[in-house]
Amino acid sequence: MEMRKVILEFPKQFKEGIERAREIKIEGEFSNIIICGMGGSALPANLLVTYLADLKLPLYIHRSYNLPLQTNKKSLIICISYSGNTEETISAFEETRKRNLKTIVITTGGKLKELAETYNTPSVLLPGGIQPRSAIGYLFSALVKVLSNSGVVKEASREILEAAENLNSAELEDKGKNLAKKLVGKIPLIYASNPFKALARIWKIKFNENSKIMAFWNYFPELNHNELVGITNLQGKFHTLILRDKEDHPRILKRMTLTANLMREKEIEVDFVEIEGRTILEKIFNNLILSDWTSYYLAKEYKVDPEKVKLIEEFKRKMKE
Repeated sequence: MEMRKVILEFPKQFKEGIERAREIKIEGEFSNIIICGMGGSALPANLLVTYLADLKLPLYIHRSYNLPLQTNKKSLIICISYSGNTEETISAFEETRKRNLKTIVITTGGKLKELAETYNTPSVLLPGGIQPRSAIGYLFSALVKVLSNSGVVKEASREILEAAENLNSAELEDKGKNLAKKLVGKIPLIYASNPFKALARIWKIKFNENSKIMAFWNYFPELNHNELVGITNLQGKFHTLILRDKEDHPRILKRMTLTANLMREKEIEVDFVEIEGRTILEKIFNNLILSDWTSYYLAKEYKVDPEKVKLIEEFKRKMKE
């Protein structure tokens, strides 16, 4: 499916993700949650932390082979690979089988689906055909649903569906197109507050994969203790995007303004991107839709295909040699 159509239809993903995960669960008393995934398949885990800031169980996001040190016999493991062929996530899943750990799989197919069927592992099978970074709605809603089914987070299906109803991708298209024009020839720096740092990270990834450019992210207040000094001796052309929520801590809002002023003094262009929405879910996904449009139209400015990631595919082929 062409990426513009995927962005326009993004809000529809949430209902489908919930439906596909409706009956999937594991019962037990869990000590922690470990979500294994790479690239776009891991991003819903970061958003889960943003959404459920009061999560009672420790949650660890594992972006590598095998399993993290925090794994124990009471861990709930969620292995997410949209393609089903991510070697790091397959490695993690195989480790769960060796250790007989309680595990749920979220995928569209591939080797991970085959392994899950072999071991009779509860699995959510999602629609395929798009890039993992474009499937965050499917992955996020399915992840929350299996966790709520398993009794480790609150039931949130109605809340998610209400937020999806209030998302309107088309309304943000022109805003993203105009922002993209400002970024041509620049390296984007994306900053946010600590609660919304997952959004900054995803903007960075969208620029990498959709626009095929380098981009970097950081968060307040940490960046004021190190990265800020980097503007002293600039090596390159940058454009800073500050993702700002009006409900951020007052001192964080002041830091954002002061940082923007200092950067403008160094002739770095700065745009504030307001995080808008009535609920936390609306804020998250309105902002991510805007990141999609901005990176999509920046790809068009550079005359590159926003969908295909040939370099990653080439790298994977070389890893198999």
